[in-house]
Amino acid sequence: MKKNGTLNKILLLLLITLLAALAAGCGSSNRKNSPSAENTGTAGEIPSFSLGMLPSIDAIPFIIAHEQGFDRKRGVNLDIQTFKSAKDRDAAFQAGKLEGFSADLVAVAIYNNAGLDVKIVSATFGEFDLLTGNDGIKEVKDLKGKTVILSKNTSTEYTVATMLKQAGLSEQDITVTEVPQIPTRLELLKNSKADAAVLPEPFVTMGKASGLRILGSTRSAGIQPFVLAIPQSAIDAKPKAIQAMYAAYDDAVAYMKSHDQSEYVDTIIKAVGYPETLKSQIQVPDYVPASQVDKEQVAAAFAWAKEKGLLTKDLSPEDVISNVQFK
Repeated sequence: MKKNGTLNKILLLLLITLLAALAAGCGSSNRKNSPSAENTGTAGEIPSFSLGMLPSIDAIPFIIAHEQGFDRKRGVNLDIQTFKSAKDRDAAFQAGKLEGFSADLVAVAIYNNAGLDVKIVSATFGEFDLLTGNDGIKEVKDLKGKTVILSKNTSTEYTVATMLKQAGLSEQDITVTEVPQIPTRLELLKNSKADAAVLPEPFVTMGKASGLRILGSTRSAGIQPFVLAIPQSAIDAKPKAIQAMYAAYDDAVAYMKSHDQSEYVDTIIKAVGYPETLKSQIQVPDYVPASQVDKEQVAAAFAWAKEKGLLTKDLSPEDVISNVQFK
């Protein structure tokens, strides 16, 4: 009996050892086959970077970079938040909810004039169009005495001022109605509550579908006020995350060039706000890799901001352009 008891103990120990070995093997196999935090896109093991974007075409490469996982592959998790107006975006930034944001050169001037050390880290691929539904308005010069909807003290106003100047008019020749919310501008224009309005995509496509016409654009006027702005404190804290973000941005640009638009158009509709009914009319721009803003564009926008009294300090392009990504 004693001998059998000893044998039973030995067998029990062997069984316990075997079960432990199997459990360890399964655990090892699970760890081996489970994706890393980088592959799954969990933000726990890679730094996050919060971006505030408006619903416009300059947001698309950033959104594609996040949706396709290029950001996490490069080593940053983009937290993209969208806002219906520049004022809402600015409020979120001032509340400390954003580390970077799509902005315009006028906003950068205002921030720095207020003592906030906000830098331009790159240009972005944006566009404003001036639309009308008034059949009597054929050209920008026909806006004399008419009502134009825009957002004051922003690059929408700067855009209109530039177009008017090129047409031989001034801002005093029109009546301005301030409407910060972009969707509201479109609705007012469609309902003939104004003669013209400044809009970005997707609202330009929506407006054209409703019978509105384009009088001009930032591109036809030769101005490029769209930038990505980041405070110097965030640049100092997360330079590698910012560089990873731009690597992911370029990955997104390459992806859009090598894939049919149908493969990612649903992401654009959801994120930027195109109506599903206009899916076939969406024209994604021919994006190029990220680059730094043109210093002449900065100087021209700052000069206008000074004329408007929005900028009282002597700021040069070099004062506000960061070399964190582009030397």
